[in-house]
Formats: sequence, C-alpha cells, structure tokens
Amino acid sequence: MKKKKNSKSTPEANDLSKSILNILRKTPDATFNYKQIAEKLGVNDANTRNKIIRKLSQLAAKKQIEEVDRGKFKIVGNFEYYTGTLDMTTKGFGYVVVEELEEDVFIPVNALNKALDGDVVEIYIYNRRKKRKSEGEVVRVINRKRTEFVGVLQLKENFGFVAIQDPKMYTDIFVPRNKILDAKDGDKVVVTMEEWPEKSDSPSGSIKQVLGKPGEHNTEIHSILAQYGLPVEFPKEVEDFAQNIDTSIKEDEIKKRRDLRETLTFTIDPEDAKDFDDALSFKVLENGNFEIGIHIADVSHYLQPDTVLDEEAYQRATSIYLVDRVVPMLPEILSNNACSLRPNEEKYTFSAVFEMDKKGYVINEWFGRTVTLSDARFAYEEAQHIIETEKGEIPLEVSIQEKEYVVGDEIVDAVITMNELAKKMRARRMKDGAISFDKVEVKFELNEENEPVGVYYKITKDANKLIEEFMLLANRKVAEFIGKQSPKKTFVYRCHAEPDESKLAALQTVVSKFGYKINLKDRKTITSSLNSLLSDVQGKKEQNLVDTLTIRTMSKAYYSTKNIGHYGLAFDYYSHFTSPIRRYPDVMTHRLLQHYLDKKSSAKEEEYEAKSHHSSEMESLATNAERDSIKFMQVKFMIDHQDESFLGVISGVTEWGIYVEIIDNKCEGMVRLRDIKEDHFEFDQEQYAIKGRKTGKVYTLGDEVYVSVKNADLVKRHLDFNLLGAQK
Repeated sequence: MKKKKNSKSTPEANDLSKSILNILRKTPDATFNYKQIAEKLGVNDANTRNKIIRKLSQLAAKKQIEEVDRGKFKIVGNFEYYTGTLDMTTKGFGYVVVEELEEDVFIPVNALNKALDGDVVEIYIYNRRKKRKSEGEVVRVINRKRTEFVGVLQLKENFGFVAIQDPKMYTDIFVPRNKILDAKDGDKVVVTMEEWPEKSDSPSGSIKQVLGKPGEHNTEIHSILAQYGLPVEFPKEVEDFAQNIDTSIKEDEIKKRRDLRETLTFTIDPEDAKDFDDALSFKVLENGNFEIGIHIADVSHYLQPDTVLDEEAYQRATSIYLVDRVVPMLPEILSNNACSLRPNEEKYTFSAVFEMDKKGYVINEWFGRTVTLSDARFAYEEAQHIIETEKGEIPLEVSIQEKEYVVGDEIVDAVITMNELAKKMRARRMKDGAISFDKVEVKFELNEENEPVGVYYKITKDANKLIEEFMLLANRKVAEFIGKQSPKKTFVYRCHAEPDESKLAALQTVVSKFGYKINLKDRKTITSSLNSLLSDVQGKKEQNLVDTLTIRTMSKAYYSTKNIGHYGLAFDYYSHFTSPIRRYPDVMTHRLLQHYLDKKSSAKEEEYEAKSHHSSEMESLATNAERDSIKFMQVKFMIDHQDESFLGVISGVTEWGIYVEIIDNKCEGMVRLRDIKEDHFEFDQEQYAIKGRKTGKVYTLGDEVYVSVKNADLVKRHLDFNLLGAQK
C-alpha cells in the first residue's frame, strides 16, 4: 500500500491560511463568518476558532480576502483561474498543461486535491514567476480521465485495497468486502473508482474484473489492455450483427461500380498477415503510360452508420497489434473474410486509379467504388526476390506456399516496373523534404505457448518501399482531391506539425557525442541533415538509439479536419485512405469521399473534428499498449538468459543509473548507480555521462558495455542489469 496521510491531522498541523482560502475559493461569490469556516474544517474547540478569527484578519490585511460585512468574508477576485489537464510525475507532484499559458503550472503534492493523472481540472495560480515555473493548486476536478485502474488486491478480513500498477497513481483504492467479487489476495484486478469522500484519504470502488495472478502470461497481456481501457472481445450483440451481414457479391451492386476484375491485380503483405486491405493493379496503356490502381477494401459498404457494429468500430477506432495477438477493430467475419482481398475472390473495393508516365508522374486520376479480383498474393520476401532477380522463380526458402513455384511474366514485369516508379517517387519526396524513417522493428519468434524463443528484426527493403510509395500516393491524392475543392469541404486529414526547435537542439547535443551534426538553419537544411543522420547511423551500434531519439524529436501525427499538412512526408495534403479494416479514420475518409463524389454538400465539421480527436486518442492508447507488450516479451525472453553476458550500448544516462540496450536483441534495462561496485559514480548531466569519484572513469552515452541480467520483473516490465565492464 502507498503511504497515506494521517487522517487525524488538524488545521493546526496544516497551513490554516490555505485551508481558509480553499473554502472561500470553492464558492467565490459566497460570504463566510468564522463559525461557518470552523464548521467546514470540522473543528469546534475555542483555541482553533480564535486562530481562525486571527487568520481571517491577517488575510484581509494582505488583501487576499475582503470583509464585505461585519465578520463576513469572501475571496478577493484577482486570483488567476485556468482550466487544463493534469500531468502527474512518478514523484507525486504534477504539472497542469494550460493552452493559453506558455509553460506548464507546477502543482505540489499537497495541492492536488484528489486530482489524478490526465484529469481536466480547474486551478488557480498563486505564484506567477518569470524565471521559474508558476505554481498553483487544483480547485476542482472538472472531468476524470479514467475511473478504471489495474492493480493488485491486498485483502484484509473485511475489506481490501487495490495497489494501482500505474506509477503516476499516488493512492490505493479501498474496496469493501461486498464489492470484491471472487478475487483472492494478491490477484491482479481491474477496479472501478466510484467515489472519493472529502475527508477520506483513499477513494473507494469495486472490483470489475479478476485478471489472474501477477506475472502469468495472459494476466499480464490482459492487464496491458485493461490499463489503457482497451477491449479484449466483441460484445455478443456486435458479433451477432456482423454474422448476419450479407457478404455475398451481388450483380446489381457490381453494376454500380467500375469493374476491374479483368485487370492484373495482386497483394503484397507480411508473411503472417491475416487480412489484406490493399491491392495493386497494373496495366500498360496504348500510349506507353501505365494505369496503376490502388484498391482498398470497401469496408464502408458493410459498415453502415448508426449500427451497433459501427458504434463498436468507432469506439475502438483502431486494431491493436500486441506481440502475441491482434485485437481487431472489426469482427473476423469482416476483417479476415468479407473485406480481406484474398486471391481469386471477387471483392468490393474503393479505388484510386492513376495514369502514370515512366517518370512516376500522375497524368490522370480517378476515384470511386470498384469490384476487383486479386490474381495472386505475395509476401514481402517473395516480391523482394522478384525485384532482385527480375525472374518469376520463387524458391522454397522464401515461398509462403511452402513449395517452389513460378510467377508469370506479366506479374514479374508489373512488380519490376512499379518498383522503378516507386523509387522515382521516393527520390522526389526526399528532395522535397520528406524524412526517411527506416527504424529497425523488433519481432519475436513465439512457440506454441506464445513464449518468446527468439528475436529478429524486420528490415525494410524495396518491396516494402514499393507498397509504401503507392499507399502514400493514394493517401495524398485523395486528400488533394478534396482539400483543393472550393468551397471548402469537411475532410479528415492526417496532420504532422514541424518539430519543436528546443527538441531539435537537444537532439543535436546528443548526436554530436557520436560525431554527427544537424544544420538547424531552416526547414530544408534540417530535413536534409536529419536524412543524412538517419542514413549515416544505419548498421552502427548507435542506430536504434539515434533513430528513437529522432522520432521522439518529431511532433506527434494526429487526425483533424483542420489541415496543416504533413511535415515528415513533406505533403501539403495527406489523409488515411488505405487501411479501413484496421483504422476508423480511413472509414471516415471513404464515406466523405463518396459523399463528395455524389456531389453532396459539406459534412458537419464539428462532428468529424470530434471523431478525429477520438481516433487520435485511441491510436495513442493502442501504441502504448503495443509498446508495453514488446517490453513484456523482452523481459520474458531475458528471464531465460540470466546467466549470459551481453554486449550493449548505453542508451540513456540519469541521476539514478544508466540505461543499456543490448545490441543483439534491442532489450533495454537499467544499471543502477548504487549497483556499480568498481567506484562511486556520479551523474554528469552536461556530458550525458557518469563519472567515478576515485578512478575518474567515465561511462557516456553511446559507449559499448557488457551487462548481465540482475533482475527481470514481468509485472513492472522492467529489466535491471549488472555492469560487467566496458567493451575493450
């Protein structure tokens, strides 16, 4: 249990001025006499009442309160009140992010007044400072960000406390015996916070779900989802609704669409893909140009507004890709069957069809609903083999059919030609200022029990980039088609702002340790030098560190009806059109595009802005869950390698220790300063280093060191390392 304040504390032990001001601030238009304040404070002894009388006089003399009638006081209305979002730290204090203020407002531990991380709160600022952070206090909680938490039940005879897993949660939740369900002491549970009485140290609540014993695989995976309020299964009424959808291909529906079933069409996806939401078609035109189609599953044909299925998809907003499972946005009947562009099956699609010349420029464009038939399905490895050999023989080692087979010349020519066009489009993007992120992606080899038995990296090659370029083309052209129309039409854009200058300067400081430079003169020099940096670090020990830090420097992409362009891609207009099976914003894009193709008036901006904001929020939660599942698997993998020595690179330096990322598997852990036996090491913030007091030995960011596993905590998803020494 977390430490609690003494519930018997009195106004004498606390700041009496603050207590009085709090009472007056809560109802700024009301007046109070000393008796009413004493009653509010729950005191009735003469000594404390005399102190209240004296304190009221002192506050009035300081003009913090005013005496509006004999013995009746109210707050002076010159305090600064603001609304913002509380961002808690793991140390117990917080900051409130207020849009209209340049910097965040510091909220000390004793001024939180029951506000929790992420809550929308009203604060007053009682200490505005120019050189240091302003300080304030929470007056009231306007809106709780969340009321469900994951924690471990500590069961007593007649009640229990749930110790919350989130390090930013500073209180336990009290659960009466009749609200514990069948949970046992030590179980990991989901608890709902129901109320927080004014005089109680802890909120009270009830257990909603028992997840299981801490450390067990399914317990921890389900707790990751529950921690972010993400779903596990579809409600029965949603599954039933989906099962009753007619997914057959109808002749009368085909007649409403452009029929492209005779055009060469294929998909290229990861080997383990379960759904295929995009396909490419290729045709050589009589004038020597190429007709290239980007065909996307027509999810909006089946996903109709104002249905339980649509409401569920909107609430989820995205599929979640954990290491050992996918939590889909749509039920399997749609995601893996009706909407999946499987080979040799007729499918309803929404298409962007382009006439392109040999330099990769778009000559003509067409958008609309189609019916297509995929002739073949390729894994990236198979398409890459075609690109590299320019032949159709697919050997056993790359074949997803688990046999050797031969691809027809027509497909070979299509893949090779489209790869050449993709390279030209990519080169132009880079020249226009796009940033080339090819970050190494860690993947796990799992056994039948979903235990990690190996780690490998997903490497981006030409086949991946081919698909990426044509998806980017479709997304950009759809956004341009709507965005350039007059009068302005409501649309959902994927936006990405320019990076913050201070973050770029901080990145420059770090990468200079490795001998790299970023030219911060203007946008063109910044993007050029960032691309050079990302290219130069490829294959180096510091690549993952630099890649990660550079991505963190970038602003976060988001959805909005207010277009600002996409900095990272160097596009003035950009949307998400190509993945409606797994992203709700793409469904909105399809609906709006068809709406405008039908010559209808502009949709309601407020409605789509709210939906865009929700989609961005859910995307962020899903990303956090995916990241946590990777950390969990990394810790689990390292448990079986506790006696081994690993070469790593120092990826972070703090006042309490150094972070080390193992080069072979990208697992990151901490070496605490107190655990380094060779010397007493101190943190050198300026140099991103630690320095031995006696020996003068220095370990700095980017140094290669040997480590072993000291402790692997599956519940906290954290690794502690022993430092074995520097790489010689």
